[in-house]
Amino acid sequence: MPAVVREQPGSGGGSPSSPPPPPRMNGFSLGELCWLFCCPPCPSRIAAKLAFLPPEPTYTLLPGEAAGGGGGVAVVAAATAAGCLHLTERADWQYTQRELDSLEVFFARTARGSRLGCMFVRCAPDSRYTLLFSHGNAVDLGQMCSFYIGLGSRINCNVFSYDYSGYGASDGKPSEKNLYADIEAAWTALRTSIDKITKVTSPVLVIHGTEDEVIDFSHGLAMYEQCPRAVEPLWVEGAGHNDIELYAQYLERLKHFIGHELPIS
Repeated sequence: MPAVVREQPGSGGGSPSSPPPPPRMNGFSLGELCWLFCCPPCPSRIAAKLAFLPPEPTYTLLPGEAAGGGGGVAVVAAATAAGCLHLTERADWQYTQRELDSLEVFFARTARGSRLGCMFVRCAPDSRYTLLFSHGNAVDLGQMCSFYIGLGSRINCNVFSYDYSGYGASDGKPSEKNLYADIEAAWTALRTSIDKITKVTSPVLVIHGTEDEVIDFSHGLAMYEQCPRAVEPLWVEGAGHNDIELYAQYLERLKHFIGHELPIS
């Protein structure tokens, strides 16, 4: 009988075959995974790319009374002594010029050198309180200002907000360290643009959707447990990350918090 000969990989006759490729997980080799997650400062860069999703700016902010033409890009604009706001079509503005004139915009400087775009929304002139609002990771002030007016009007509260480093008109780069500096600068700006607030000792209301697919519900629970002055929280059953404000109990709980649980003085 004729012998059957099977050539082994890499043996004999002609050019040797290449060794088998290393195993891969989800398209990444072990070396690539090690490089991504084990070699500083790559983890922080990866986290920044996953956590921060700044959109194309939906507005421009010019300091002072520099209300120059928007080159046909801006659809609505408002100017104050502090600054001039131009909203583009991407901002999806839902109100009239009257509401737009209630927006005060200006820049604030952080301890890390970023220049932040800030917005104060006077939607409740007789309100005793101002809500410091840190918006989501994929929007900017231009996209949020209509929401701020609607929210503040419904809960009888003014709203102060800002864009993180690298968002909207704010310069710098989105990062965890910059984020901490951003909120510190926003808090300082809020206390010094509003002359009646000298010290805030308000209780804390934690609201979280049980089906939040971005920030796990456990984070809300942990925050509630660690806040020394937390009031009764609101866990919105079935609410996700981007639809919690559509639930009726969201506004009802905010109204009760502002109307009955915050101190008068």
